[in-house]
Amino acid sequence: MTDYTLVFDVVGVEQFEQQVVQNSFEQPVLVDFWAQWCAPCKVLMPVLEKITQSYQGELLLAKVDCDLEQDIVARLGVKSLPTVVLFKDGKPVDGFTGAQSESDIRTMLSKHVAEPEQAAEDPLLTAQNLFDSGEYAQAESLLKEVLSGDDQQPAALVLFARCLTERGALADAEAVLNSVKDDAQKHAIAAVRAQLIFLRQSAELPDMADLKTRLAKNEHDDEALLHLCIQQLARQSYEPALEGLLKLFTRNREFSNGATHQTLLQVFELLGTEHPLVTLYRRRLYQALY
Repeated sequence: MTDYTLVFDVVGVEQFEQQVVQNSFEQPVLVDFWAQWCAPCKVLMPVLEKITQSYQGELLLAKVDCDLEQDIVARLGVKSLPTVVLFKDGKPVDGFTGAQSESDIRTMLSKHVAEPEQAAEDPLLTAQNLFDSGEYAQAESLLKEVLSGDDQQPAALVLFARCLTERGALADAEAVLNSVKDDAQKHAIAAVRAQLIFLRQSAELPDMADLKTRLAKNEHDDEALLHLCIQQLARQSYEPALEGLLKLFTRNREFSNGATHQTLLQVFELLGTEHPLVTLYRRRLYQALY
């Protein structure tokens, strides 16, 4: 393996030849074509970085800023963003366009590079990977085994509460969260509690089809827009929900006693300060405020 870090930026065609093409003879290299203005790119990038790190040096990730590296973009014929291309033995062998789930990306990679063994050795990490892939029932089953002994790991309890939340066992999830007494988990607990709030609120609201019909008739129906955003949040459609909330806040920040602002802050808590959507919409909210 060369001295390059696992995740790196590519600057210029010469570096692309060295860091991507030549490196790919030693281990596969994912090339992420992205741009600052591309919101799906910012959602996808941390997923790619997480996957790359999990391969422990058996996979590299090269990031190409398409606004700056037009020669590389033209060379690969990239037409839309995000685009991800896998290089192996000096040539592109696979890839995809658009934001993809972690499980779909790992499925694509499994045809070209062996999964790392360490993930299977740590049941909590395995459960986390299952959860991230949307396999909530499998994650919950594994966590029950992890928590069956005397060592009630706080991180495992929080993840277990998230699994319960995904299948609608909201009261049970709340009870599990109440049992966690670890300050290190306070942000993770707050995120799950925010998800519980959205799920409980959504159960008392009109369904999404009715709300969209109302908005089609009157795009300034503030109540319908707020309720639609909450329904989207309950279904983890975070980007359209944040866009709708910011739109509502910008035109009527005092609506429903400031409920829009409060909901935005709850989403930021849910996703975490490092999430690219939080970075983007926190900045836009600040601009709207000042």
